[in-house]
Parts: sequence; C-alpha cells; structure tokens
Amino acid sequence: MNKLSLRTRVTCTAFAACALLGASATPAVAADIDGQGNWMVRLRGTYLDMSKSSAPIGGVGDANRVTVNDKWIPELDVTYFFTPNFAAELVLTVPQKQNVYLDGNKVGTFKHLPPTLMFQYHLIPNGTFRPYIGVGLNFTRIYGENIANDSLQLDSWSVGPAMQIGMDYKLTRNWFLNADIKKIWLQSDVKAGDVRVSKVSLDPWVFSMGVGYRF
Repeated sequence: MNKLSLRTRVTCTAFAACALLGASATPAVAADIDGQGNWMVRLRGTYLDMSKSSAPIGGVGDANRVTVNDKWIPELDVTYFFTPNFAAELVLTVPQKQNVYLDGNKVGTFKHLPPTLMFQYHLIPNGTFRPYIGVGLNFTRIYGENIANDSLQLDSWSVGPAMQIGMDYKLTRNWFLNADIKKIWLQSDVKAGDVRVSKVSLDPWVFSMGVGYRF
C-alpha cells in the first residue's frame, strides 16, 4: 500500500509538472505579436544621476560631505515577453568606475557592476506607442576601491529595489525607439577597517534612450 501510494504521488507530481509546463508555454506563444517574437534586445545610452547623499562622518558634523559623480554609461538589456502585457527585463552594462569626493575634492575611486532585473507591465502591447511600467531588484557588486590611500572601504554588495517607466515606439515591424526612466535604491557603508564612518546613499535616477529589436 505504501509503494502504491508513493507511485501515485510520483505520477500525480509528474502530471502536475507537465501541466505547469504546458500552461507556461501557452502564454509564451500568445506573446508573439504580429510575428515580432517574444524576445527584445535594446541598446541604450544611460545617464546616472546620483543623489549625493551621505551620513555625517563619524556621526557628527554636516551630512552629504561624501558624494559620487554622475556619468554616462552604455546599457544593454534583454527582455522576454511571457504574455503580450507581462515581461521580464535584465538590464546589463560593463563594469563602471566612479569617483568619490569629500567636500567636493576627489579622494578616490571604486568600480561597480550593477545588473538589474525588472518585471514589466506593457499597457498597449500592440500599438505604435507602447508604454510600460516595471518593478524589480538591483544587484550591485562593488570592488576595486582606492579611497583615501586605501584607508576607507565600501560594502562589496548592495541590493535594493528599482522602479521604471518607459515606452517603445514602433519604427518598423521589428525595430523600436526606446526611452526609459528608472529609480534605483543603492547604498553602501563607508568603513575604516571594521568601523563604519559614514553611509553613502547613491540612489540614482537612471535616464536612458536607445533602440530595440524584437524577434
């Protein structure tokens, strides 16, 4: 009886897995609008506008003395449409180098790699003008610090929420013009050894424009 029960459970689990695979496959086909395909790749120029906010050093004195520069970066993102309305977007770039300032004077640099995963809702998926909104998570790897002659360090990782609003404008069957704005919450402790001396809130606004190809 126990063997039969176990076999029954295994069989039911297998059927359930097949049903889930079938259910997930069906909307994926439905996401292919007018033969455009379920995948979309965008190449964009992106401007990082940092918030320039930091805690007082050592907990005393003025705030916002430690800041990080704004900059332009290249961006590549890959989007998969599960349905015409719902999609997931992975936002990528190459490793970036940022300057660190204390009271406006450069005191060092660090490098970071900030991939972001977004889940999107596309409001008018078959229109010429296709607006969308999204929420997700940013995962930033921080490394290569050289701040105040290596006397200060940053956290190795920062994980925070992200929000976006954007639009794709259809140029041809497969090519699109894209504009996108994101808000990313990105923070790091500034440490001297094991002692935290400040906390930097980068929290950038991310402004992007580029082209996309759907296939």
